[in-house]
Amino acid sequence: MSRGSKLHTLARLNDTTLGSFSNVPSSETLNHLVRYLSTWSGSDKFFTLIQYTLKLIVPFLHWRARLQHRAGIRKDATSNAAPSLASFTSIIGDARMLGRFWGLLPIFQWMISMERNPPPTRTLHTIERLQGWSMLGYYPLEHLYYLRAHNLIPTSIPALSAILGRNSKRISLNGNKLILWSSRFWLLYVVLQFAHLREDRKLLLTRQRNLRKGKGLSVEDKEDLRKRWDSLWNELVANAANLPLALHWSLESGIFANDIWVTIFSLINGIATFRGGWKATALPSVKAVASPDPSNTTDTVEEINYQ
Repeated sequence: MSRGSKLHTLARLNDTTLGSFSNVPSSETLNHLVRYLSTWSGSDKFFTLIQYTLKLIVPFLHWRARLQHRAGIRKDATSNAAPSLASFTSIIGDARMLGRFWGLLPIFQWMISMERNPPPTRTLHTIERLQGWSMLGYYPLEHLYYLRAHNLIPTSIPALSAILGRNSKRISLNGNKLILWSSRFWLLYVVLQFAHLREDRKLLLTRQRNLRKGKGLSVEDKEDLRKRWDSLWNELVANAANLPLALHWSLESGIFANDIWVTIFSLINGIATFRGGWKATALPSVKAVASPDPSNTTDTVEEINYQ
């Protein structure tokens, strides 16, 4: 075999083995997934789905193990896989809370942008201002709770007057109180979001009426309205799932005796927010409409789920 033939054979072998991905067609779904999961919001929503899906699977595995034990199919009445999955959910929850240490940055960005480009109505502007300030209360308290829970900061810190040298007063950092007040600020945001969605609905109905009175609804207008209504109802589902969670974590005794309800509502919220984020990061198939989307004015604010 000549040298040229050998080189040609090696090149073909190289293309067949190392270049095997040339046979894989490009995928817009894969591109969309990478685009979505490359964002902080997208990855958090993805891990929310994983976390609470596994939390539903764990009790199911224990239940199945007990049934199999009673039927004489297995020796132990407990699942071997469940403890590992439960441990993994705790790791995910801890990582998600750590990841929210950057949460104040988009809030600052949102509040600054809001004053430069205010919402279409005074009522919406007031609601969003209150929501922004509620998040400024929520995030620092959650961060302090996380640091205290991991014993990364002491049980008390010097008060401002002590730092200035006026006295030696210290502020106690009680983890339970920190997370309770953090959750209460989040509860305020969730309640305000219902008022926000109500205003969004009014604006959307006005837009719909104006389009019908004018030139009539074109195909693009119908598609735009469909997307806006879909986004509005999706946000309503997500926020409705957040409300009982926020109430539960805002009260010392909670409202759920069984944590399965926390898991169910968290999973509903996770599905809704992941769906909303997935649609929001899709590449536009039609020319974008210039008017603002009232249902998207709080996209920078994350839906919060504790462990």
